[in-house]
Amino acid sequence: MKWIGEVLVSYGEGGVYNERMLDGARVWDPFRSKLAALYYRGKGIELEPAMRVLYLGAANGTTVSHVADYTDTVYAVEFAPRPMQDLLVVARRRENIVPVMADAARPEQYAPLVEMVDLLYQDVAQPNQAAIAIRNSVFLKKGGVLVLMLKTRSVDIRKEPAEVFRDTIETLEANGFAVKEHVWLEPYHHDHAAIVCRKL
Repeated sequence: MKWIGEVLVSYGEGGVYNERMLDGARVWDPFRSKLAALYYRGKGIELEPAMRVLYLGAANGTTVSHVADYTDTVYAVEFAPRPMQDLLVVARRRENIVPVMADAARPEQYAPLVEMVDLLYQDVAQPNQAAIAIRNSVFLKKGGVLVLMLKTRSVDIRKEPAEVFRDTIETLEANGFAVKEHVWLEPYHHDHAAIVCRKL
C-alpha cells in the first residue's frame, strides 16, 4: 500500500468525492472508507496491479475508485438505483471498473460477467452477510482473499456486536475459509468489524 508519511493514498484521477490531494495522490479517508479504516487499524491485504477484484456493495464508488487505482479490474456490484448512478459516473473515468447492477445475494445474476478473482471484498448491509460471502466465493480463486466488512447491527440488532462477530467467524471457518485477521474499525466506523480470510 502507498503511504505519504502516515497518510494512506492512491494514485489516480482525483475529484471522485471531493477527496483531498497530497503530493499528486488521492488521500484515502478512513472515515469515508471501511477498507481504508482496516489499513489504519490492522494489516489488511496488499493490493497489487495484477489483481482482479469482485466488490460487493459498491455504493457510490468511493472505495471502489481507490481499489481501482491499485488493481487491474474491479467488478463493482450494486443493487440500489441511486448509488448506481454515481457509480456509473466513477466508472466512466476509470476503464478498469465494471459496474454491475445486481443483488449480491444472487450471484447467478452476474455469473456470466465475472471472471475468477483474487480478492472478494464485501460491504453490504444484509442480515445474511456471511452467507452472501460464501455464495460469492465461487468466483474466488483457491488461495484468494475475502475481506468481509461486517455490519453487526444489520445482522441481528438483538445480539451484542461481539457475539455476531464470533458467529460470523465460525461460519466462515466452517465453509472453507481460514481467518487471517479480524479487527474492529473503531473509531472510524461504529459497530463494524473487518474479517480477512483466505480461501482454502
